[in-house]
Parts: sequence; C-alpha cells; structure tokens
Amino acid sequence: MAVVITPKTVTGPPARHLLGLCRRRGRLVGGRIRRAARRRSRSDAGMTTAEYAVGTLGACALAAGLYKVVTSEAVTGALTELLNRALHAA
Repeated sequence: MAVVITPKTVTGPPARHLLGLCRRRGRLVGGRIRRAARRRSRSDAGMTTAEYAVGTLGACALAAGLYKVVTSEAVTGALTELLNRALHAA
C-alpha cells in the first residue's frame, strides 16, 4: 500500500511572484556554475599536457631500459638457446 502526498496548489499573484524569484535565482546559480567550470577548465589545460609529457618520458625510459636488458649478451644467449631447444625438440 502506497501513500501519496500531494502538495497544496497555491494560485494568485503571490505564487507567480515566488515562481519568478525561483527562476531568476536558478539562472543566477546556473551562471555561476558555468563560469566556475570555465575557469577550472582553463587552469587544467596546461596540467594535462604536462602529465602527458611526464608519462611519455617515463614510457621512453622504461622502453630504453628493457631494450638494454633484452639486447645484453646474457639474455640474447639465453633466448637463442631456448629457441634452439624448442625448434630441435621434435
């Protein structure tokens, strides 16, 4: 069983006046929110680019380190031996 509560309808000039106030206040608050969002997005524009730059440098450093490890004589010899054993293990 559900209980339904209906608001009392108010008519006349005072209700219209209150409606107008609510609409104006809503527009003011909406404008403030939009302005704050614009300001915030402007300040983060350079930060995103800097984060991408740091991430790219980190990825390049990791790739260079892995390249050095994989091309070292010990790893190259181990990989060659592993491949030879796999190919000749019929």
